[in-house]
Amino acid sequence: MADLAASFAKLLVADADRSLAFYEALGFTLAERDSVFARLRWTSGADLYLVRLPTGRTLDGRRGVGVLVCFRTEGVDALALRARGAGATVEGPTDQPWHTREIVVTDPDGYRLNFLESSWPEQEALELRKEG
Repeated sequence: MADLAASFAKLLVADADRSLAFYEALGFTLAERDSVFARLRWTSGADLYLVRLPTGRTLDGRRGVGVLVCFRTEGVDALALRARGAGATVEGPTDQPWHTREIVVTDPDGYRLNFLESSWPEQEALELRKEG
């Protein structure tokens, strides 16, 4: 159980196998799994836990209202295509005024995931790094 991320999100899921297949189709990799949870890795330091609902429990209502679980990436457009291919509802890609290109993907349980990449012009980003 080495290489645990300092920060992570946990999502309760109704069907662990369905959710695992969905997240792997997006590009997450399975780091660890047992009968209760699956730990997925997006990048170093960015883990996502899919936690099986206890027997007899159901997920009522909308998932994560007012919350987006965010992941940085490169290639938002390609990720949007993979997500749509996996049957997800995808909003975007959208160029935001805060210099990111983003998509919002809704998973099989209704959680909303935000994937974003920088849209700063490369030269401007280099100049800002020099100033900072």
